[in-house]
Amino acid sequence: MFILIQVLISGLISGLILFQSAFVAPTVFRDLPEENRPIILRSLFPKLFKSIAVAGILFLITSFLEGSNATIPYIVGVFTLLSGLICNGMIDATNKARDEGNDKRFSILHRASVLLTISVLLINLTWIFMV
Repeated sequence: MFILIQVLISGLISGLILFQSAFVAPTVFRDLPEENRPIILRSLFPKLFKSIAVAGILFLITSFLEGSNATIPYIVGVFTLLSGLICNGMIDATNKARDEGNDKRFSILHRASVLLTISVLLINLTWIFMV
């Protein structure tokens, strides 16, 4: 039963990331005036990263409740939780770099958050095939 809950959690995480990437961000950049974009993006991304972290916690809880000896579910849960926390923790520095026109720092921080988010997506889409 717990593995089904884990699959649902991974599906939720994957769906959130894909929806944000495929629909929300392109719509914001295409349809909103440039001066309004930061308002929306700075509101949405913290929610996304916090949701990922909470989902990682729930995934870990189900791993402990399942009592499995498989390490992959624990790795998925820990990686998801930590990635969500790290990405959320980088938001202020990323926003500050953008506001100050520090394009190099912004690029590094943004790229790191994108890579972590893509990694979370991939690990949550593929872990079930590794168990």
